[in-house]
Amino acid sequence: MKVETTQAFRSPLAVSLDETLLWLCEMESPIGEEEAICTAVADRLSRRALAAPVRRYGNSIVVPVVRSWEERPHVALVGHLDTVRTENGPARIEGSRLYGAGASDMKSGLAVMIVLAETVSDAIGCDLTLVFYAREEGPFAENELGPVLDQDPDLRHVDMALCLEPSDNKLHLGCMGSLHATVRFDGRTSHSARPWEGDNAVYKAASLLADVGALAPREVKIDGLTYRATTSVTQARDGGRGRNVVPDVFTVNLNHRFTPDTTVAQAKAHVEALVAGRGAITFIDESPAAMPHRDHPIVTKLSESGVRAVEPKQAWTDVARFAALDIAAANFGPGENAQAHQKNESTELALVHQGYAILQRWLMSLEPGDKAPKKQR
Repeated sequence: MKVETTQAFRSPLAVSLDETLLWLCEMESPIGEEEAICTAVADRLSRRALAAPVRRYGNSIVVPVVRSWEERPHVALVGHLDTVRTENGPARIEGSRLYGAGASDMKSGLAVMIVLAETVSDAIGCDLTLVFYAREEGPFAENELGPVLDQDPDLRHVDMALCLEPSDNKLHLGCMGSLHATVRFDGRTSHSARPWEGDNAVYKAASLLADVGALAPREVKIDGLTYRATTSVTQARDGGRGRNVVPDVFTVNLNHRFTPDTTVAQAKAHVEALVAGRGAITFIDESPAAMPHRDHPIVTKLSESGVRAVEPKQAWTDVARFAALDIAAANFGPGENAQAHQKNESTELALVHQGYAILQRWLMSLEPGDKAPKKQR
């Protein structure tokens, strides 16, 4: 992937974006350790003339940037502060790339949010709120965006939320749901020299493993976008009693990814039908899907603001939390999707500059007529 940039001369805006991203990447913030970066971002943005003071919830903050108190759209830009735990060298810029944990997922998006807050004027066509939150890279139930949405007085009333997950400056609409279930198979131990005296739990799982392996993705088209439902075995483990012991317990993790037109209840029913009583199921993580909202006027304006493509989101993101509140939401970010969670993570700086320009253009293009009636939301 190549995005044209001129490294010999960088505008003051490009310098600000690069330095902000480097500043963020220099602060380590693996999941569960977001307190320092949350405080630093809150302190920095509090120096700007905001519409209201920063509101903090745990290690997450809500930043009211622009308020007109007029009848015009209210947009939220949303990004998580945490990164996965992986191996990275020191944060640094080498040529046209910036290296550091979270450079793509998703501190490049956070850098754009911060610089927009510091440069955007009240003349933009919408009210603007920023949300920086913790614990995204873990279980659905521990993600701090949930409590923030429950407690904050403004967020439930925004007209559109944009999650700045890495997307190479492509607009990713909707998201897949994700369901994790452990399936336990019980047998009886014996010495492996006399296996007929036991009941091998691994063999009891064989037919289910074969059925899952034979499943083809199921395609569903919504708003002209194709989503693919899949089911995969992602972990397998036995009771660990010894190399010469027939195992009496074998457990697999099934990850079912379901399309935006499917509810969590329907997804669970699919897993139950697939297992068909061959093992004991425990559902351990349930993340709902989200519809694409392709025809929402604010989403349409973003699709016309220079995005590199419009595609379905073939993964789960926090747009689903807004969808559950009947708020239109989408994914768009300057980070490189392929770099997410990688060792020695990096991103192309030109994508960050381009992402800022797209979002600025979009925010300036909005107008009161883009505020969708409640029946469309």
